[in-house]
Amino acid sequence: MDQQEWTRVVEAATRAPSIHNTQPWSFTADGDRLVVRTDPSRALHALDRSGRQRIVSCGVAVEFAAVALAAAGADVDLELLPDPADPDVLAAVTVTGRREPDERARTLDSAIAARHTERAPFLSRAVPGEVVDRLQATAGDLRVWFKPITESEEEVATAFLVSRAEEIEQREPEYLAELQQWMRTDPAAVDGIPVDAVPAGDPSTRPSNWLVRDFVVGSRSADRPAGSDLDPDAPPPPVERPTVVLMGTDGDDREAWLTAGRALGRVLLEATAAGLAASPLTQALDWPATRTQLRSRLRLVGYPQMLLRLGYPSGDRTPPTNRRPVSDVLTFG
Repeated sequence: MDQQEWTRVVEAATRAPSIHNTQPWSFTADGDRLVVRTDPSRALHALDRSGRQRIVSCGVAVEFAAVALAAAGADVDLELLPDPADPDVLAAVTVTGRREPDERARTLDSAIAARHTERAPFLSRAVPGEVVDRLQATAGDLRVWFKPITESEEEVATAFLVSRAEEIEQREPEYLAELQQWMRTDPAAVDGIPVDAVPAGDPSTRPSNWLVRDFVVGSRSADRPAGSDLDPDAPPPPVERPTVVLMGTDGDDREAWLTAGRALGRVLLEATAAGLAASPLTQALDWPATRTQLRSRLRLVGYPQMLLRLGYPSGDRTPPTNRRPVSDVLTFG
């Protein structure tokens, strides 16, 4: 693999979503080997104290790199946590041969550029069961479980914990300060959350059972009733009924987090190829108390790693977020 080939692979890897678009990764290419590291300087110490979500994000980047290599016709050997002496080294990808790429690899590779987190409301069109089944099988290939939240009791319990966690976060000064640190008003910013990528309006006024994360800091009163900023004469917005799925693992260590991230990457690309959009509803997983309550309420065997909202995007899509230049994250050995 030459430098130009590795640059293309890493460019695909960096299209992975990450918590607050922190992009907490770095890459070193040496011959036919790519080493993926996490970048602790981009950690979220208030939101992600264990580093779990940071490692999950890096797992998605590892999977996007593997997909790009497969689309380029490379056979690879992928090793997770290859250096016990350096916990920041998360994966090593070694090219072991060449072959003709299949059509599916090319389709998923194209989905990398097309995919982006969609926080705007989805259309009311339901996601077909066969599509959900395919996504479930995709996660299962990596031994990551994929649980659609379909039962009414489970939906009520999960939606309540998402809302409860969002309420906790909006009253937590350290969380709000950290969120403010990663918000971006400059459209040219190469990391963080651009304000243009956040739908206008209070998320609590959206006609949906599922509360998306509120990225507005300091301008909403915690005591203001939901819907108080709506125009009473405007027609009601359509009701949103997204498909919500919970992904998880049997263990809860760094390897499990990485594997969950890889499965999430595959699911996101398969969903994109099927015409779907997605966004996380991870507030209930941000805090140990609500994450534990979710395990208990849903009687889960294992550990939830991602709560994902899926649906068909409307015409009013939010723009994709920018990424740092590859030259900022890739070095050559």
